[in-house]
Amino acid sequence: QVQLVESGGGFVQAGGSLRLSCAASGRTFTTYTMGWFRQAPGKEREFVARITWSGSSTYYANSVKDRFTISRDNAKNTVYLQMNGLKPEDTAVYYCAARLSSTITWNYWGQGTQVTVSS
Repeated sequence: QVQLVESGGGFVQAGGSLRLSCAASGRTFTTYTMGWFRQAPGKEREFVARITWSGSSTYYANSVKDRFTISRDNAKNTVYLQMNGLKPEDTAVYYCAARLSSTITWNYWGQGTQVTVSS
């Protein structure tokens, strides 16, 4: 089992920045590919970004590319999402997720952290 706890959400004006953190505990952190997803009110949960266990490969949704950066610190069992140039449409609950690097199913989820961007 892997337990994930997000933090860092909040309220920010358009154009501002936030950094989300996700602390993992349980099984070996380096075994897992880590990701961020988000869900806006009335919408389905959508993929935001993911990073491989070594941090050597990242992938982003087109809507956040060049504005968001995912990173991880394996010594701290933590993954981050730096969000710059925030837009009102980025308003959502952001979830951290983990999956074994050899699989495609996201097995573990955090409880989510709210990000609200005002215009």
